[in-house]
Amino acid sequence: MKFTHLNEGGNAHMVDTSNRDVTLRTARTSAKVLISPLVIEEIRNQATPKGDVIATSRIAGIMAAKKTSELIPLCHPIQINKVEIDFEIRNDVVVIEAQVTTVDRTGVEMEALTAVAVAGLTLIDMIKSLDPRASITEIQLVSKSGGKNGDWTR
Repeated sequence: MKFTHLNEGGNAHMVDTSNRDVTLRTARTSAKVLISPLVIEEIRNQATPKGDVIATSRIAGIMAAKKTSELIPLCHPIQINKVEIDFEIRNDVVVIEAQVTTVDRTGVEMEALTAVAVAGLTLIDMIKSLDPRASITEIQLVSKSGGKNGDWTR
């Protein structure tokens, strides 16, 4: 297996994408934030001391997707065309899903992963005084499309 981010000398480098085709590319990711049922109820009722924690977490996730190349070494800055972040509130978990879309020379997997991770971190920040045991689990790529490697689904 060849690692694309290592050059012939074994040194890290940014992959040259200039010869790749510009295509429509999407990535869908998910994460889970485990939260006590009591705090879940407060989130549902927008009764947390910090207000609408879902709206704030959604904005944080969108902002994070746009800043990914500043956070992840060797990640290309790309034009993001759309970021969607959805939250499903269950009895003891909030499931976060992100879908990021671009028309560019490289994919948006890292942007979508960063979006759910930062949305989850923001959610925890907003409720940590109510549930210090809250935790993020299962940050993962769900599917991707476009590019030379084509489509992939977990």
